[in-house]
Amino acid sequence: MGLSEGFWHHEYWLPPGATWEDMKESADVYYPQPQDLLLCIPGALLLIIVRCVFERTIALPLGRRLGVNDKLRPKVQPNATLEGFYVLLGRTPKEGDLISLVKQSDLPVRKVETWFRHRRAQDRPRLMKKFCETSWRFTFYFTSFFSGLALLYDKPWFWDHTVCWLRFPQQPLLPALGWYYLLELSFYCSLVATLPFDMKRKDFKEQIIHHIATITLIFVSYCANLIRFGMIVMLVHDASDYILELAKMLHYMKWKRVCEAVFIVFAVVFIISRLVFFPLITYYYFVTKFQLFLITCLINTFLMILQLLHIFWSYLIIHMIFGVILHGAKRKDARSDTEESDRSEAEDLANNRE
Repeated sequence: MGLSEGFWHHEYWLPPGATWEDMKESADVYYPQPQDLLLCIPGALLLIIVRCVFERTIALPLGRRLGVNDKLRPKVQPNATLEGFYVLLGRTPKEGDLISLVKQSDLPVRKVETWFRHRRAQDRPRLMKKFCETSWRFTFYFTSFFSGLALLYDKPWFWDHTVCWLRFPQQPLLPALGWYYLLELSFYCSLVATLPFDMKRKDFKEQIIHHIATITLIFVSYCANLIRFGMIVMLVHDASDYILELAKMLHYMKWKRVCEAVFIVFAVVFIISRLVFFPLITYYYFVTKFQLFLITCLINTFLMILQLLHIFWSYLIIHMIFGVILHGAKRKDARSDTEESDRSEAEDLANNRE
């Protein structure tokens, strides 16, 4: 048995007693084929192109009309010594490095510290960039959720999950569900491809784990013909994502009260969908009502990873609501950028004017 044949052995991918022969296609019946997933590569590239066009032609003019403006930032005086250290060794020099840089650049300590603070400010994503990225994700999540809802609302297995597993794996694939699956996979692949260029947040590592888990679940569930189960999981996840992106857009527009109201709605939907519906739908029916085999064990592992991320993000959301919105504490996004706050920039600008 070759490596490819061993990898695709039916005992790994299908429940006991089922083989790939049970999923033979005919003129009227179509089943998922692993080679279909190769379309996610051009699909991801196409989505990146669409995103660039969307941000330039729609999100950017929209942001300007809604009053989203980038703050004025202090300019950095060219300095080869400091720039070389910044690029090669670090964005925030330690005390020993600072003394060395003072000697090399022949500048006072305060000037060197200010230079690095200004230089870091230059690399921080601007407000308009944040608005454009958020607008793109809002558009996709909104379209994805309601398109998925339109595809599933008339399916009996969507409302009665016990029907979801009838005659598995001999469940023909509807073309619309297949394209929906490929679109979701392409989108998450595009997110991974653009991670180095998008604004980084404090939960950057958790985001990477989430994307890897999501891509793995989509790939494995498609190959094993767990399309029905996968569609329900994706719809549960998409239910709250577009609300969060809307709240971010309102935050960048400085519509404070509306933003806080939308964020509370998001929190309620997120906690109900991720901490109630998700474990009930996935674990109860998938673990207790379904015969386990190798691939389902792998899926269970990644579902558990997602659930742990849901608990982590729910903690941040609840902390945000009680600490900022209800008690009026100093506003600081739990997933904010890792650089200095806008307050530091304002202080630098004031110092420059002086």
